Amino acid sequence: MDAPTGDPAAGSPQQPLSPRPLRAARAAIPQPAGVPGSDPPQEGEPTAPPQDGEPSADAVLIRRNLAEIGPRADRATAHFYAVLFLGRPELREMFPAAMDAQRERLFHALLTAAERFDDRVALTAYLSDLGRGHRRYGTHPTHYPALGEALLAAVRRHAPVTWDGESEAAWARAYTTISQIMIDAAAAEETRSPAWWQAEVVVHERRTPDIAVITVRPDRAYPFLAGQYTAVETPWWPRVWRQYSFASAPRPDGLLVFHVRAVPAGWVSQALVHRAVPGDVLRLGAPAGAMTVDHTTHTGLLCLGGGTGMAPIRALVEDVAEHGDRRRVDVFCGARSERDLYDLDAMLRLQRTYPWLAVHPVVASGRTRGRTGEIPQAVRETGPWDERDAYLAGPPGMIRRGVHALRDVGIPVERIHHDAVEEPVLTDPG
Repeated sequence: MDAPTGDPAAGSPQQPLSPRPLRAARAAIPQPAGVPGSDPPQEGEPTAPPQDGEPSADAVLIRRNLAEIGPRADRATAHFYAVLFLGRPELREMFPAAMDAQRERLFHALLTAAERFDDRVALTAYLSDLGRGHRRYGTHPTHYPALGEALLAAVRRHAPVTWDGESEAAWARAYTTISQIMIDAAAAEETRSPAWWQAEVVVHERRTPDIAVITVRPDRAYPFLAGQYTAVETPWWPRVWRQYSFASAPRPDGLLVFHVRAVPAGWVSQALVHRAVPGDVLRLGAPAGAMTVDHTTHTGLLCLGGGTGMAPIRALVEDVAEHGDRRRVDVFCGARSERDLYDLDAMLRLQRTYPWLAVHPVVASGRTRGRTGEIPQAVRETGPWDERDAYLAGPPGMIRRGVHALRDVGIPVERIHHDAVEEPVLTDPG
């Protein structure tokens, strides 16, 4: 979930997240009176668990409402925030001043979680990351009932045909489960790490007119794994966060490296590329993401990186090298032209250092030291790859096409690794 995108005001003390469970706040979540099953089971289970892969009764009701909301999602989102800020006006300060780039994220994430209600493994992983990440916004368990009220009010208003007492009970049970998973994950994380880190820019290198490689020094130890990402806030746009992958494996000096492309109307990315200089101080959220290497095996890797998606791919290569593996690693790095392959020389130096590494540049057009075309096409034309673990990072469209190509060449879906392409969780214009 990418919203709310805010913290307490810059420089204010961190607010501790209470580990108090949601049960104490459940009374504030709207529950339909007199509807059978409206009192949620103790663990928030649906009334009719799925049998043999069939969706649960709650999931059927929720998806029916979602289908009706689809054509009027913009109005449902606006209604959600109107109810939220009317009932809890103090929550407005947790969001950025301009809501146009933010307004859909929180509502969309809640709907996404509700739609995944039956897949408890995926649901828990998704929501746990969100719950941990929301600590940087100053989110507290007492905020969740207001979000639940606003969610149900928006669905009720904009799914009038399919909404009934059973639907309301299903949504209440779903939201109880959603919020409890997030609260529990945040409470567990509270015992291990701060809500955010301060990080000073120590190196700012422009590789192209719109891409910068930025090295920062966090104010305390920052534990992460190669392939993960974090959220970054700049001093110029308080409460606006943007996710970036780490571009190196953990380093002995503790420095962190990011590759940032300035995108049109991207508040955070434009500031980081064109405004940041050494000495500026950023804020970082906790590390997140599961696109990491399993070092208990020696399976070869197939890595696909598009644009600044090469950042986590390079980190994975460094990670394999530091673990002393000799597994085969093939890296396809793609861009519009070779000029846009801003990190190609560094990758080729790694290739000369490690005989198990092969780097394959792919450009859409123009002169190149590699192939012309697109990465998915290049993957299909080479190989075989069916014995590899695959990793993808880059624009959402490239990831979707890449996944199709990888499945076409025989890599099972459980061995294809990438972070979410919906948004947001990961599609942030900043």
